[in-house]
Amino acid sequence: MSRLKQILSYPQQTIEDYTRRRQLREEQKAERFHYASQRQLIWWRFKKHKLAMLGMIVLFVMYFVSIFAEFFSPYPVENRIKNFQNAPPTRIRIVSEEGGLRTPFICAMDRKLDPATFKYNFIEDKSKEYPVKFFVKSEPYKILGFIPVSRRFVGVEGTHMFLFGTDRLGRDLFTRVLHGGRISLFIGFGGVFLSFILGCFFGGISGYFGGVADEIIQRVIELLMSIPHIPLWMALSAAVPRHWPVVKTYFAITIVLATVGWAGLARVVRGKLLSLREEEFALAAKAAGANEFRIITKHLLPAFVSYLIVNLTLSIPNMILGETALSFLGLGMQPPAVSWGVLLQDAQDIAAISGRPWQLIPVIFVVLTVLMFNFLGDGLRDAADPYSR
Repeated sequence: MSRLKQILSYPQQTIEDYTRRRQLREEQKAERFHYASQRQLIWWRFKKHKLAMLGMIVLFVMYFVSIFAEFFSPYPVENRIKNFQNAPPTRIRIVSEEGGLRTPFICAMDRKLDPATFKYNFIEDKSKEYPVKFFVKSEPYKILGFIPVSRRFVGVEGTHMFLFGTDRLGRDLFTRVLHGGRISLFIGFGGVFLSFILGCFFGGISGYFGGVADEIIQRVIELLMSIPHIPLWMALSAAVPRHWPVVKTYFAITIVLATVGWAGLARVVRGKLLSLREEEFALAAKAAGANEFRIITKHLLPAFVSYLIVNLTLSIPNMILGETALSFLGLGMQPPAVSWGVLLQDAQDIAAISGRPWQLIPVIFVVLTVLMFNFLGDGLRDAADPYSR
């Protein structure tokens, strides 16, 4: 109300100028949307989805850190630290013993034998404090195998720091989680790309042409969907030779995950094309002389692109979960390869979970990745759907 009174107190000419400028801004805004491309409209709608933006940012950070894992990890991935097997996470402190705030630091950790249980316990020595430093000097190494670097993002000098603890061989779990993201995060792209191509191809043929081709493809899809996925993946993964190098195993697991991933998409594509192939725009394209491949790829599939986008974003976490499950069962990636599923192999029994709960930390990253992809998929669906508001 006070703003309105302030405007009414202006001279008449000032009020008219204010109204004119406001109308001009509204016209420019309407004109901006009128001439915007489909890509711009999708992006503007996507930015309004807060959870989708959060998912995109978190996923970007996770992929960026995994790509440059050598720089962000405090140790080499296969580095074993003597006398620190199954060490708990190091506690980072910002309050000194005197009670004052200070820069982050850690205390030295000593290993002592418990005479009652004959197990080693790790106890902090609060008399020895070491500051946590950024861009700390380290031994020379290469990022991505060809960028020489002699510093790491975070570390301490004079002692060891284990943000997520260590495994049974004394290797830093934080370092291995970062490196494991390279396989676990990127294995979904190959499988999703292959299953997406197969789903659109076979679903397009089945829905557009029908007849004998439709019957054969649908029976194959029903056969694949009737087989439980995990046993099928286990059977196919067991056929991968154990002596294969990491790269070959990576691509083999990608193909295994894509073997049944296309069936659900193909069935949906078939249903959509059955309803769209008799629409006027499809008949007009056919009358204009367009061939079947162009009609399917340029006219029919883009008509339900919002579903295809959501299917892509939701298939990636499914691939990640599939690789994690196979590696956890010992049928996926094998050491010395590092993935989140391989890291979880150390937490397969109750004793490990109860005594070393930090070895379950890779589960947090799997859950976080799946949630962020779901948020991203919801935002893309709402942005690409012309009928949503």
